[in-house]
Amino acid sequence: MQRTGFFKYSVLVLISIVFGCTRFAPSEKQQFVEFVYPHLDAANSRWFFFSSACRPFGMINLSPDTELGGAWGSGYRYHTEEVKGFSHVHAWQLSGISVMPISLNNSDAIMEFKNDYYSTFSHETELVKPGYHKLFLDRYRTSVELTATTRVGFHKYSFPQNSQNYVMFQLGGDLGPSVQVFAEFNQVDARTFNGHIVSGKTFRRPKNVPIHFHVELNTDVLSVDCIEDSSALFGINKFNGKNIQPFLRLSLTDHPVLVKVAISYVSVEQAKLNMQAELNHWDFEKVKSEAIADWNNWLSTIKVEGGSLDDQRRFYTDLWHALQGRRIISDYNGKYMDMTGDSPKIKQIALDENGQPKFNHYNSDSFWGAQWTLNTLWHLAYPKVTSEFCNSMVNYYTDGGLIPRGPSGGNYTYVMTGASSTPFIVSAYQKGIRDFDIEKAYEGLVKNHSTEGMMSRSGYDHTNSGSGGVDKYIENGFVPYPYKVSSPAFHKCGASQTLEYAYQDWTLAQMAKALGKSDDYKTYMQRSQNYRNVFDPESGYMRPKDEEGKWKKDFNPADYGVGFVESNSYQATWFVPHDYNGLAELMGGKDKAIEKLNWQFAEAQKYGFTSGKKHADETGEDSKRIPINYGNQPSIETAFIFNELGAPWFTQKWSRLVVDSVYTGLSPDFGYNGDEDQGLMGSLAVLMKIGLFQLNGGCDEDPVYQIGSPIFDKIEIKLSDKYYSGKTFVIKAINNSKNNVYLQSIKLNGHVLNRYFLRHSEIINGGILELTMGSEPKNDQ
Repeated sequence: MQRTGFFKYSVLVLISIVFGCTRFAPSEKQQFVEFVYPHLDAANSRWFFFSSACRPFGMINLSPDTELGGAWGSGYRYHTEEVKGFSHVHAWQLSGISVMPISLNNSDAIMEFKNDYYSTFSHETELVKPGYHKLFLDRYRTSVELTATTRVGFHKYSFPQNSQNYVMFQLGGDLGPSVQVFAEFNQVDARTFNGHIVSGKTFRRPKNVPIHFHVELNTDVLSVDCIEDSSALFGINKFNGKNIQPFLRLSLTDHPVLVKVAISYVSVEQAKLNMQAELNHWDFEKVKSEAIADWNNWLSTIKVEGGSLDDQRRFYTDLWHALQGRRIISDYNGKYMDMTGDSPKIKQIALDENGQPKFNHYNSDSFWGAQWTLNTLWHLAYPKVTSEFCNSMVNYYTDGGLIPRGPSGGNYTYVMTGASSTPFIVSAYQKGIRDFDIEKAYEGLVKNHSTEGMMSRSGYDHTNSGSGGVDKYIENGFVPYPYKVSSPAFHKCGASQTLEYAYQDWTLAQMAKALGKSDDYKTYMQRSQNYRNVFDPESGYMRPKDEEGKWKKDFNPADYGVGFVESNSYQATWFVPHDYNGLAELMGGKDKAIEKLNWQFAEAQKYGFTSGKKHADETGEDSKRIPINYGNQPSIETAFIFNELGAPWFTQKWSRLVVDSVYTGLSPDFGYNGDEDQGLMGSLAVLMKIGLFQLNGGCDEDPVYQIGSPIFDKIEIKLSDKYYSGKTFVIKAINNSKNNVYLQSIKLNGHVLNRYFLRHSEIINGGILELTMGSEPKNDQ
């Protein structure tokens, strides 16, 4: 555990021990950012996973890089204590603008540092919290502090005295998920610089993406030494090439050196405007305090009491992660770069009556699995974020003709499978978040569910080869496996795709019904029953079919990836979020379905409910055969299916056991099993811990929230006064403890409920849900 910065935590622990407290109650003025443990799972980090010096959804995500190669195993990796630069872009398939302070003795030659500028550091002298990062570079005897606004990174370097100091920009080579293939660096005056890098295309992101920057320092730069490769071109105060490293030699100063780096995907001028609008001063402490306060405000939306101190620390770390990864790409004034067409085009987001952009435009990893995570948490606690993402998705449709499922660099990536954005948008609409172009959104969703849309493309199919198999799905009622189509696409797993499409069709049917489009409603409802076509009554599980409609031979439901996306048949069989009664009927009735699912949980418990502690373990020979996996998205809904089948005590039992096994503890070596996917697993952990969950993604009329078994004594959710009528919704768990996990009685605003779910309207009107807990299942459940 890091020592510096955890004084408050140590005091809280001591108080707890002295007074014999096992249930922790925060103070009235609690700073929620102090609960966050940023190093959670950082040993298994991927490029976009770790965050420190950034704002919620900020374009800038400034943090140290200890590993550089590949989208996985790169960025800030806890057990590599060697800084290789401080990058400003840690995004889905994007990287860029790496900076490194360097301090030399008089006898050192700067040109010797081209390939040897890394420095060790120690976690013992490191301080990390949301919005701020501080560490000490041992090699250069230099303290580094980082913070940020939404679009500007702010550095503070405390160099040793009587040394020659530099700020180096590494503008070429491998950087996380992409290669920096070209750069331009210009000196404007003694303290001002600008330029751009080109983040090279990847097999996931099909186009090069320029990232422009504007840099200002608070001290003069005496000269710029640029280490060149054979392709670099130099002019007066201008450098460009495939791999350049400008070294800015600083004037001697006894004061900390401050560096501001603003970025834009549009132009250098826009980067400068972003800096002028967001950071027109040099008060580092002010920006640091504002960044921390910003995060604290977001985290304060949900207040919890009870549980242990570590329970609360892990909860706010989970909530912090639920707001991570997905990044703004539009500038302060609403300009953005549209990369969906044959050539880049600068576009402008519409302005409101105050001259401000009506929403932000975003990059984002896939919404694959968001129906059980972001759909519930964001729509309830952060509806403005939901609104912005809906507007951004419709904006992509206006620009490029498709609603994305995971855009990067202002363009489509076709990450994962299906039309995963449909449940997100439909759920928003059903919950009254409707300040986006509804008709255009519906038009785009309908296209996505056709042979011309997202369902026609499997993972990273940039050529529209039809690898998604939706034509076969529409014609024959299922996607075949193997699907003999010429395409290098990933995830061509027909049984899983059939299940996804059927569920997503059901969600679109609900929107069609709400909009009065009766013919569409009938069509998509009929298609939503296609899941039945891949259910094998002989084995009792979902089973792949080939193009002739014959069952896969030598079928084993434990086989991973054989017709199922990142899962096996055990796990994927339950992917029928819209019709568990129908699934139970296929299995021989609810009792048999309950028995089957309960057996799967008992078997999964032997593995700790996950396929290992990091994502790389998932395909291990033993772990990939697990019947339920809470380390990846395909089966994370399963504990709450018991509610729907009439056995809520199993939901209460297994959801608590999963939380206690999977989403507990504070360690850099585990936390989300390495597959956080930009807030999905953090959101899931939050929802399971507060005891609210939506099986069908919240897409029905007046959406249903399943009641689970909250781990805290009191949960208070602050409701948005723009979207909802209530002020707060409070959940009280009476007699709650590690042993008292079963619901004995349920009251809503003083009235007894004889059901294990709530309606959206009941929550957003505000009020109090009282849950009396006990150690045994209630007899009449």
